[in-house]
Amino acid sequence: MTHRRWFTPWLLAGPAILWLAVFNLWPAVNTVILSFTNARPIGGGRFTGLENYGRLFDDAQLADALLNSIVFMLVCLPLLTVLPLLLALLVQRRIPGITFFRTAFYTPVIASAVVVALIWGWVLDDRGLVNGVLRQSGLADSPVAFLTDRWLLLFSAIALTVWKGLGYYMVIYLSALANVPHELHEAAAVDGANPLRRFWHVTLPGVRPTMVLISVLISVSSLRVFSELYVLSNGLGGPGGRDMSVVMLIQMYSRGFNGHLGYASALSLMLFVITLGPMLFLMRLNRKAA
Repeated sequence: MTHRRWFTPWLLAGPAILWLAVFNLWPAVNTVILSFTNARPIGGGRFTGLENYGRLFDDAQLADALLNSIVFMLVCLPLLTVLPLLLALLVQRRIPGITFFRTAFYTPVIASAVVVALIWGWVLDDRGLVNGVLRQSGLADSPVAFLTDRWLLLFSAIALTVWKGLGYYMVIYLSALANVPHELHEAAAVDGANPLRRFWHVTLPGVRPTMVLISVLISVSSLRVFSELYVLSNGLGGPGGRDMSVVMLIQMYSRGFNGHLGYASALSLMLFVITLGPMLFLMRLNRKAA
């Protein structure tokens, strides 16, 4: 009879636990510690109490970054929650050639966000394809400042994010739609329900947990947006740096030999707390509707 020693499970789980402790737990704890100091990349720092957190209220760039991140989330959230569901309903049908469209819709997902943003930057440039078409068609006399106007740049980044994310969330919805019993649709049809009523009373309740999950994922990723705005603005954050996201602001303060790691850590913790807000709200909303 084989006797299992008490440390065998720990030997198996040890590498994973060590990995999480070194690369997840310790950086999180260290971020909290650094937020109470004036640490720099070289030379360490000293304890400054709540000075970094007090500085948050006087940072004009942070106010712009928060506004940009919140607008980004408020626009992306309904678009990336509803549009992929409608797309999934379309490609769910078993008709010839539908596999091609499923693949086409998913292709942007597998492309690098940086590469896609570079392509969009070329397309939206003053001499790019979009401005060329607008001028040739007479819809614009001068180039539209997609990449140099504060709000046009922000909404260009939002359009890029929505375009790239449609296929990803479509696949999640397809798996949820496959779990909605077909018998419910048949029973509703027998009772005289039209397609719109079947969608509202059968499909939506069936995919509601998935919608909440997707809403949480979109909220978190939108508040943490970086690559799209960074690449489209060439790392400058738009005109006057007013198109920076909070993550771009954290990166700006923490980079270089004279980076302010303490303040960047305080920004990170503030973003973490803000990110919890929509997550808790959406989960509470789901429990009330259940």
